[in-house]
Amino acid sequence: MNCALVTGGSRGIGSAICVKLATMGYHVLINYKGNREKAEATLKAVNEAGSSGELLQFDVANREEVQRVLTGWIEANSDKIIEVLVNNAGIKDDVLLMWMKDEQWDNVLDTSLGGFFNVTRIVVNSMLRQRYGRIINVVSLSGLKGLAGQTNYSAAKGGIIAATKALAQEVGKRNITVNAVAPGFIKTDMTADIDEAQMKQLIPVNRFGTPEEVAHAVGFLASKESGYITGHVLSVNGGLYT
Repeated sequence: MNCALVTGGSRGIGSAICVKLATMGYHVLINYKGNREKAEATLKAVNEAGSSGELLQFDVANREEVQRVLTGWIEANSDKIIEVLVNNAGIKDDVLLMWMKDEQWDNVLDTSLGGFFNVTRIVVNSMLRQRYGRIINVVSLSGLKGLAGQTNYSAAKGGIIAATKALAQEVGKRNITVNAVAPGFIKTDMTADIDEAQMKQLIPVNRFGTPEEVAHAVGFLASKESGYITGHVLSVNGGLYT
């Protein structure tokens, strides 16, 4: 059975990606940290999209927990192959650098950048053995251009962008592609406190994006037909920054 693992898959962009991959026929592994209710709602949506799935609870920032849960799942499910990995889990904790606390830096870096490393290192090994894989990292406009008040978030996402390009060169010969999707302003919990009416004037298409539009880009990069695209960052931002 061919599987897709989505970290931070319980809500927002992650949930939309889970549903998109379900429509592509994948058995979807929905990773979540704590909100089981949202994760179960996503699993229901995956089932309604005509596919199967299951929940995998672990904190991507906790290296020991990732190792135990993810390695344990792989060993216990020899009939299931993770073909697609979407590193979507991430947090924001915005503040100007001069006022940033140690834990605000550490938590954001450990979840986004550390989480990428903790999860990908395990999954890529099985992809290398299978000689096939699609890795898609959800980054951000912030990681491309930088945003004031997001030094930690920009550093984390910018780091993943650089890692995407490096890993793509390491695994390309094994038919594994590594790409990133960089959303701009998308209607999710993360942007709920932003004034859309004011901000959309800066966006050429004059609106915020939807999680489904980001998921569509992820689905494109996850497809077998995208095998000649790797090390690329695809912006989904309405033309705000290209």
